[in-house]
Order: sequence, then structure tokens, then C-alpha cells
Amino acid sequence: MPPRRSHKKSRSGCRRCKSRKIKCDEIHPRCGNCVKHGVPCDFEHPEVLAELQTAAATESPSTPASTVNFGSPISRYASVIPGASAIAAPLCRAPSTPAVSQTTPPGHRLLELRLMHQYTAMTCKTFTFTAPVTEDIWKITVPNLAFSGSQHLADAILAVAALHLRSMVPNDKELVRASHAYMAASLAEYSAALTKGIDHNNAESLFLTSALIAFQSTATRVFMKDEVMVGAGDGAGSSASRQRNQPSGCYSIPFSWFHSFQGVKAITAASWQYLRVSPIATQVINSQAVLQLDFTAGPKTFFGHLLEGMDEELAAMDDASSTTPRATPKTAPTSPTSHNYQPPDTPSAAAELVNSTRQAYQHAVAVLNWAHKIPHKGAPLAFPATVSRRFIELLEERRPRALAILACFFALLKSMDSIWWLQGMARREVLGVVSLFNSDFFGADAYRTWWPHLEWAMRIALYEHPSGGDNSEPIPADIWGADWYAEERALEEGLDHHGGYVRHIELLSQMSSAMQSIPAVPEFVPVMGNQG
Repeated sequence: MPPRRSHKKSRSGCRRCKSRKIKCDEIHPRCGNCVKHGVPCDFEHPEVLAELQTAAATESPSTPASTVNFGSPISRYASVIPGASAIAAPLCRAPSTPAVSQTTPPGHRLLELRLMHQYTAMTCKTFTFTAPVTEDIWKITVPNLAFSGSQHLADAILAVAALHLRSMVPNDKELVRASHAYMAASLAEYSAALTKGIDHNNAESLFLTSALIAFQSTATRVFMKDEVMVGAGDGAGSSASRQRNQPSGCYSIPFSWFHSFQGVKAITAASWQYLRVSPIATQVINSQAVLQLDFTAGPKTFFGHLLEGMDEELAAMDDASSTTPRATPKTAPTSPTSHNYQPPDTPSAAAELVNSTRQAYQHAVAVLNWAHKIPHKGAPLAFPATVSRRFIELLEERRPRALAILACFFALLKSMDSIWWLQGMARREVLGVVSLFNSDFFGADAYRTWWPHLEWAMRIALYEHPSGGDNSEPIPADIWGADWYAEERALEEGLDHHGGYVRHIELLSQMSSAMQSIPAVPEFVPVMGNQG
């Protein structure tokens, strides 16, 4: 028998390390052992455990103990979120007879029936507000696929339905538990399915699950306690470079948005040989507005001002790369003005970095310009799915230009403020991003320098329809900067010459050899808070 692993006892280590009886390095917001094994760490979101403990402690004595099934995701929550086993255990009391253990408890059946009714009656319609033609797919076809044996799709359906109900019944602790438990289970099963590989049998369900995960990742932001998050990270950013560059006590960028929406794009790419012949997938894909990007318009476009001064910024980056000696091992590059910026090893690498940065900015601004014209068609949601990996790195580095672009993206979401999973998002996120320019992280002159590029985003984020008008009404063209419906007609005329979104993906698939890559699974980030 191998000797027992020795460890130094610690009273302040994370719960997962304590349960494994190993030494915890107590690094926040995620200890080294949890990073190594790729699992969540309760240092990241201690409020999750606190709220669940409160919910368990306040359960009514009359509540049936059998409301949680042994095989249900709610009982499996303990295996996904560290420390939750102590909460789940009292709710999973042993049945009095073996026969009962094989039966789903009535309370749990009622919960799932409630969630399924919510999904088919209401939630599925909130995914089709820009394309009612797909309502039957989300309402009928998707549940049927789940019933045919796709557990990750079934759990994703129930998770999103639970979130939707939480938005209407914010104090229901059962829904708090259910929304996290079902999504945690869905992500675990989704990850396992991807590990086994994508084929014609599971491509459709994996594609649809990835879309529901993206919806869930977006919706969880609705339940954030404050408009400006306080902390060192949002749980989605575990890289060392991101943590080093996160200003303390500042707004936290929702990187999970980008990861989940990029996951949909990656799934589509990796399984396109199967999805292209799927009537379900192609109809969902073709219901999306087709990207028609203009890279030649330059500064004359609506958001062209966001590229002002870019050449000077890139020149400074190039100079820093060529003149600063290397003294430490190479890590992810950060801002040239940052204290821990480390330039690339060679001139060619420096040139490649400058070029990729230029392309990342130009592409992101082109997507904004396109989405600004038809925001009511859901076009802004293409932004987190289509921006480059380099642009996400620039956000991780807290580059002012990338953050100004991000603020404009969030402002575009004002056009969908009537949708429950986007309600209030524009105001909260724009104010959060702008707060970074007022922080000590950028220095005293940052706000004044970048305000001309943030002014439109702030004006839109704070806009209120006169006389309490409906949030679904278009914002006047003189305030928004474009007539939504006139622009839509113009773009549709162009679409007649370019084909639908499926044709767009076909062309991309012919140009890229990366279509066979397997997408990374987004990390489960439980979000709790004051649901008021």
C-alpha cells in the first residue's frame, strides 16, 4: 500500500482540498489544486454556498424531504459545486423501503413538470423573438430530442426554464437550487459527450445544448446583486494574466459570455458535416441575421471613431516589443504600459502580435457597425460569438480601446431590453465598463481621453422611453444614430445576393481547416445574488 499523502493542516483552505485531505495553497480566487484539476473552487463564489445554506436552513418543516430525487441533478449538485454535499445531504434522506428508492418523489416530479410547462409555454418564445418561424423547433422539436435520450439537452432546458421562473419569482429558493443544479449537470454531461466525440447521432443535440448554455450564461448576469461587480474576477477568468491585470474592487467583465457564445460557433464548426444536412440546425442557423461586414469604410462608419489613434497604439506596442529586454519566462502578453508587460521573443513574433491586434480591433468594430443597423433582429448577440480570440485577450489585458468597444456592444443590447434574459443588461454593463475608466488602474487622464468614445454608449444605456413607453419600441433614429427598419430593408436587399446564413457558413468551412476542432466546454459559473 503506498504511503498516505502527507499534508500540513490548514484551517482556511478550500472545501474541496479539505475533503481530499490535501494541502490547499489558499490562493484566491481559485486555489492551485482546483486550477490543476479544472474544477470550480469555493473561493470563487462563497456567496453560492452561503445562499444555499440559508435556503436549506429556512426550509419549512412541512416540506417533504423527498423533493429531491437520488438520481436528480439537484442531488448531484454536490459533486459539481464544492461544499454543497453538506446542503444536499439533509434533502436526500434515505427512503423507508427499497421500492421507494426506484420511484421519482412526487415533489421532484412536480418541480420538473413546472419547469417543463414554463419552457414550452413561455421560455422557448424568448429565444425566437427575432425569428418566430423557429418557435415550433424550440417548443416541440427540441424537447422531443431531449426525450429521445439527450440528458444534457433535457437538463439545459430545465435550467433555462428555472432561470426564467426566477426572474418572475425571485425569492423562490427551490428555483435557485434548481437553476444551478440542472445547468451544472448539463455542463458535465455535455462535456462528457464532447469527450466521446461528435457524430451524426449527437450533433443536433450538442448544437442545441450549446445554444441553451449561451442563453443561460447571459441570463445569470440578470441576477447579479449590484450594477458594478466588486471583486478580483467573475469566475470565468482563471488565467494568471487576467488575474494580475484585474484592478482590485472594480467591475468584472463577463468573460463567460464570450466563452459560451464562442462555444456555439465552435460546435457549429466542429459538427458542420452533420449539421449542414439537419433541417433542425439549418433552420435555426438561417433564422439568424447574416453578418455583412464592411472593413473598407474606415473612420466614416458609425463606430469608426473607436479606431482613432490605433496606429499610434500599435506603434508603441511594436517599439516596446523591440526595445524591452526579456528578463523572465514568457507569459501571456499584456499592455505595453502595464508593469508586467513582456514583449514577444522575436521581431517576427512582435509583428504578428501587432497585426493580430489590428485585425482584432477592426473586426470587432465592423461587427458593431453591422449590428447597430439591425439590433432588433438580435444582431448584437453575434458580437461575443464572432470576435477573435485576440480581442478577448485584449479585454483580459484591460486595454482601453477594447473596453470602449465592449461598452458600445453592451449599449447595443438596449434594443432588446424587453427580453427577460437581457433586461437591464445595457445599463448595468455599460456603467460597469465606464467605471473602469474612472478607476486608478488607468490613471487620471483616461476618462477624459476616452469619454468621446464612451458618450454614445452612456447616452443609450441611460435612455428611458418618454412617458414610460414600451422597452421594445425602437429608440428614435436621432438618438440611436440609425433607422432600424430602413437599414433592415437595405440589408435584406443585399442578402438576396449573398444567400442565407447556411451559405455563409459553407463558404467559411471551405476556407478554414479549423472546422474539425472540438470546442472547449465553458466553465460552470454559479451566480447568486439579490434577485430583486
